[in-house]
Amino acid sequence: MMSPMSGGVALDDRYRYLSLTTYRANGAEVATPVWFASGDGTFYVFTAGDSGKVKRLRRSPRARIAPCDARGKLHGAYRDATARLVTDTAVIRRAQAALGKKYGWQKWLLDLGSRLTGRIRRRAWIVIDV
Repeated sequence: MMSPMSGGVALDDRYRYLSLTTYRANGAEVATPVWFASGDGTFYVFTAGDSGKVKRLRRSPRARIAPCDARGKLHGAYRDATARLVTDTAVIRRAQAALGKKYGWQKWLLDLGSRLTGRIRRRAWIVIDV
């Protein structure tokens, strides 16, 4: 599944990581490499519910994204995006299915650890539109 990005690199599921940049209240950028999956013309991401990116997205949906590696080294140009936290169970199910399909046993193992520690209940889901 491919989502074109105007002006250059297409960001699709062949990339394993996405650099998600969110903004502090003072305007400073914070870039974080995250797992992502695409579907329905959007990108799905999950993270800890108390993470900095969640706090920043509660203040502003402004974001930028670019393909990257696990350490955040970019593999393409940043594109402006809008990111929002979602609680709709239908959207979360689509996100879980897309991420499970893409990451397979790695996501299963991460979910198992999160269930055992109770972190899975505190997970936040993010939908990104470009």
